[in-house]
Amino acid sequence: MFKRCLRIAMMMVLMAEMLVGALPAPAQTRKVQNRPYIDLRAWHYGFLFGLHLQDLEMVHNGHVNVLEDGTEESWFADVPSYSPGFNVGVLGEARFTNELSLRIIPTMYFGDKTVEFCEQLTGAGTQQTIKSTYFTVPVDMKWSAPRFNNYRPYMVAGVVPMLDLTVKKQKELLVHRLDFCFEVGMGCDFYLPFFKLIPEVKFCFGLPNVLVRDRSDLIDKNLLKYTQAIDAARSRMIVFNFYFE
Repeated sequence: MFKRCLRIAMMMVLMAEMLVGALPAPAQTRKVQNRPYIDLRAWHYGFLFGLHLQDLEMVHNGHVNVLEDGTEESWFADVPSYSPGFNVGVLGEARFTNELSLRIIPTMYFGDKTVEFCEQLTGAGTQQTIKSTYFTVPVDMKWSAPRFNNYRPYMVAGVVPMLDLTVKKQKELLVHRLDFCFEVGMGCDFYLPFFKLIPEVKFCFGLPNVLVRDRSDLIDKNLLKYTQAIDAARSRMIVFNFYFE
């Protein structure tokens, strides 16, 4: 599902580039620039709000659980659909050159992901909703194209340390509070008369395995079979932000 959303987002970007390239020459004439000196500051601030989709990419091991009556069962898990969450934060950006800058973006993410478990032989199933409140401090490098009229496209890449403030025990799966992601994205600066509006899409890829396999927290040991069926789980996110500077 995450890969499908990634392909759709890339197709939308390609279509936008094709539309811009197809504009007639008169539409590309120079216009009066709004806030022409806003990008010359050495350091500037902003704020953001946006939406995001959370995912877990899981590696299964085919573990077979033998019940007391001798019956065997084998479970697998997936996140088949996404529920949008929202995010808010602040932006600090340091200008290195006309094209290169460093961004620090403390952000809070409020959302969840629903993991569905299915037994492969009988088709029995259950689900778990993992609610997450992430505090993150992304550190990104931003590469900007030359400004034309009142827009300026760019690309970003960076790292994101994450802290989950709402991890709950006694559930089917337990994830670590700390995570670390690599992110890459693209956006465009739109220079309006009184401020700069920046829509952006980013793709976040968790690097460490966040699945807790030592389930000493469990009182109901019957829930251990869900953890035993999974070798690793890594977080994924698609983020849509709107910055205001």
